[in-house]
Amino acid sequence: MKQQGVTIWLTGLSGAGKTTITHALEKRLLAGGYSIEVLDGDVVRTNLTKGLGFSKEDRDENIRRIGFVANLLTRHGVIVLVSAISPYREIREEVRGKIGHFIEVFVNAPLSVCEERDVKGLYQRARKGEIKGFTGIDDPYEAPLNPEVECRTDLEDLEESVEKIWRKLLEAGYINAAN
Repeated sequence: MKQQGVTIWLTGLSGAGKTTITHALEKRLLAGGYSIEVLDGDVVRTNLTKGLGFSKEDRDENIRRIGFVANLLTRHGVIVLVSAISPYREIREEVRGKIGHFIEVFVNAPLSVCEERDVKGLYQRARKGEIKGFTGIDDPYEAPLNPEVECRTDLEDLEESVEKIWRKLLEAGYINAAN
């Protein structure tokens, strides 16, 4: 299938719902016959960016590497789904500028909701001081100023979030209504 590549970058706090939305969108795109690739922040950290820490410099390098791979895939016509906290606005904008075909999705949920969803207990450990530099606790999360899509996962269900992204892909011409 001939398709134009695009990177759909889902950013938000840990527990906001990025991975859940990514997997649901992945299924829908695959069902439509689209060529896609998922770059999940947790998976990337165990492979492509293994050895990087969580300082601002290391986080920026992590995002640059994800962006580099996303750019390569996007240039070759793949729809790339990136699910990564990516807490700093400036590095997200840098990556956007390099990729070009880019849709930023702000997966937005209040910190309290993210903490309630935290199955790994990371927020609790961060609040106890066991994890330093945890995004949303003692390290900032810089929300996008003008995301193409905002998914309020505390106010809408999964299908609504996926539909918002789907409509944006249609509107931008990355997918077609026939699929």
